[in-house]
Amino acid sequence: MKITECPRDAMQGIKAFIPTDEKLDYLRSLLDCGFDRLDIGSFVSEKVIPQLADTAEILKAIGQNPLTKLLVIVANEKGVERALDHNNVDYIGYPFSVSEQFQVRNTNATIEQSKERLKRISESLEGTNKTLLVYLSMGFGNPYGDPWSEAHVLTLAKELYETMGIAHFALSDTIGCATPVLIEHLYPYLTGALKDLEWGLHLHSKPENTNAIIQSAIKVGCQRMDSALLGIGGCPMAADGLTGNLATEQLIRVLEENSINHQIEKTFFTVAQQKAKRLFSHYF
Repeated sequence: MKITECPRDAMQGIKAFIPTDEKLDYLRSLLDCGFDRLDIGSFVSEKVIPQLADTAEILKAIGQNPLTKLLVIVANEKGVERALDHNNVDYIGYPFSVSEQFQVRNTNATIEQSKERLKRISESLEGTNKTLLVYLSMGFGNPYGDPWSEAHVLTLAKELYETMGIAHFALSDTIGCATPVLIEHLYPYLTGALKDLEWGLHLHSKPENTNAIIQSAIKVGCQRMDSALLGIGGCPMAADGLTGNLATEQLIRVLEENSINHQIEKTFFTVAQQKAKRLFSHYF
């Protein structure tokens, strides 16, 4: 299993600003662990997400681990321009919503406008060392009453692939509504229809549901999952009462119980856990 650790997702909704040097200390401990990807920050409006206003400073100082690729999130072309200034950014993520209302709330653009944005973003990344990753937000349903179906999710993903060549997707449960049954239907439906694409899962969950959800992901053959230490975080642009990220420590425990390799260096992970507890107990 390839794990993307998501400190960006964990921190972005915390109101008290975490000093950059404290962020760096924590992020470096995560970098030591050997995650496949580290979702390290975002280039979005600092007025909307002030917690991540120091992403450029973080990227300049973070250092490297050859095992771990760095990911940042953008919401428009301006964010991409800023990300292109950093050679150590490997992946640029864009949240493309299955829900019209959430797309507007999250990126101030309609779905059709987001398609145009993605086209321009995709073109701007040609010839660079960066890969575009699209999050299919509200991929398991939405709280707004917007149309949703498995076929609708597939149609959108297929269009983005066929018209723009986007081949890396994270199927995202933004509000924690994915059940094991839904995961076991939707994930193989998409991966079976679009076999040549890379599919990951970015799920939010209540702690008591996490193990069952991870087991479902394993059952359907998912080989890439996102998580965050302590299950902290989620999208601040979504509904009130949002559930948290999948807890990385739970993900690793379930993987080990199923004899699935995760490639995380456990000694460094223990250190990162301790730092997460101290950091988030102080600022969360």
